[in-house]
Order: sequence, then C-alpha cells, then structure tokens
Amino acid sequence: MSKIIGNALPDIPWQEKPEGYRMPVWRYDGNPIIHRDGIPTSNSIFNSAVVPFQDGYAGVFRCDSLGVSMDIFAGFSKDGIHWEINHEAISFEGEDKEILKREYRYDPRVCFIEDRYYITWCNGYHGPTIGLAYTFDFKTFVQLENAFLPYNRNGVLFPKKINGKYAMLSRPSDTGHTPFGDIFYSQSSDLEYWGHHRFVMGAYRGDASAWQATKIGPGPCPIETDEGWLLIYHGVLNTCNGFVYRMGAAILDADEPWKVKYRSKFYILSPQESYELTGDVPNVTFPCAALTDAATGRIAIYYGCADTVTGLAFTTVDELVNWTKKNSL
Repeated sequence: MSKIIGNALPDIPWQEKPEGYRMPVWRYDGNPIIHRDGIPTSNSIFNSAVVPFQDGYAGVFRCDSLGVSMDIFAGFSKDGIHWEINHEAISFEGEDKEILKREYRYDPRVCFIEDRYYITWCNGYHGPTIGLAYTFDFKTFVQLENAFLPYNRNGVLFPKKINGKYAMLSRPSDTGHTPFGDIFYSQSSDLEYWGHHRFVMGAYRGDASAWQATKIGPGPCPIETDEGWLLIYHGVLNTCNGFVYRMGAAILDADEPWKVKYRSKFYILSPQESYELTGDVPNVTFPCAALTDAATGRIAIYYGCADTVTGLAFTTVDELVNWTKKNSL
C-alpha cells in the first residue's frame, strides 16, 4: 500500500467510492459546491485553492466579476464544502509599488511551507507571469517579486524545500491562448531569484494519450508519498469544437522531481457532468487544490468546472498511484 507523507486530517471532506465505479477519481454528489453567484458581484467562481486552517479551512478563490474582471478573494469554511467568500478582492501589501499594480489575477494555488501560507497565481505584468505572496492569517497578504518573466502560468510550489531549496513547477506559455505548454521545474534559495530550470514533461503527441496532446499544466501542490511526488495535472486536447480539459496523474522522483517515474496514459477525470460540460468555457475539469489525510490516504480534489463553478472529487493515494503505475506511458 502507498502512503502519504504528511499530517493527518481526520475531518477531510469525504464520500466513499460508488459501488461498481471504474475510475480512480469520483465526484461529490452535491456538486457544484460553489456556484457562480457565490458573492454578489461574481459571474463565476472556479479554479481556486484551499488548505487546512485553524479549526477548519481557508482558501483563495478566483472570482470573475459581472464585468468579467479576474481577481482572487479569500474565503473560509468549517467543513471544506460550505464556503463564505469575502466580497472584496485581496489587497496586497509589499515593498515595491510597481509589483503591486494590478492588471489581473487568476487561478491561485495555496501552499503551507514551514510557518506561513504561500499563494501563487497567474499575475498580469505586461503579460501573464507567476505572482507570489504569503499570509499568516488570510487577512493580511504580502506580495513578493514575480517569480518569472512573462509569459508563464500555473505556478505551483512544492510543500517543502527540496535539497535545501524552494521548488516550483510552472508552465511557460505565450501572450495568447497558449497553443503549446510543457511543465518545468525551478528552484530558489530566497523565493525571489529562480533558476536551475529543468524540463519535467510535455504534451504527449502520440495517439496513445491524445487527451493531453495540446498542452499540460500542474494542478494542486504535489503530494509527498513513499513512491515520490504525486502530481495531479491537467491535459488539453484541441478538438473541432475547442479545447477539452481533463485531469491526469504522474509520480515524480522524490529528490529530483524533474524526473518522471510514471505518467498516466489514461485520464483520471474528464468533463461528463452538466456543470463540467456547460458554462462560460465548456468541457473543463481543472484541478487547483488537494487536501490529504496521511492516516487514511484519502485525497479531496477541488477543481474548476467549465470555468464557471467549483467542484469537489475524491480519491485515495492507492487509487491514484496504482492507476498511474498500471497505465503509465
């Protein structure tokens, strides 16, 4: 049996796998857990991240406004399912006013490292780049330097230093709708200067795994296991009716995470339900967060649905590791 290396989370949101269900990830039967009108000014709430916090959970949520302006908002929950999201976007503090200027903010991830919570997001600075900030209480947020030059998206921190360095996965992109996209690994001593960039994996061009043929990108923060780092990621296929976003899984080497040990040939979740098929951007399942319970191996995945609402899905470390190894490219 595979094991999660981390903390117990006894009150993790959870439902058992439906009898006879064949896929390794299954949906919460109350989806979507956050509807598009979750705050008074929102057109949509999706592609958001959550973490355990105090006696419940906290998160950073992408809320596109009724003007379809993209920004990120803090929110809180007792059970990880029912959320109260602030009605005002996060206001960042920081030393450099130029970095604090807002163009747009979207698709956040949240990661606890050592003594604080770090937030990464797609930040507008003459094109999309990786914004980086920290908070202790989800009330005061301190913005640091952008991690990379434009153009880049999907900045995802590892939840611990690797070989004494902060580590991040990202997906270099372009100024348009990214007709390409591969995952790279970068490291930093101080969260300001990033280097030692290493290729991790790219879109798969063969017919054997066409669901990830156009582009891929990291999803939730990688999960540490006794098999290596378990990465849940998204893959995209460009069809005659547009992009389709599905989820996959990979296992990265524990000490050299740019080395891929296993990578799923088959997707683990795809758009099938009405709230995933229909919305502002149809046919999207986009993972951004995963809660884990080391004691039971349970994993709860938060994902954006059709760029409109937020869904919740479940799996276990055994389900994902076994699926990925059995069906590896």
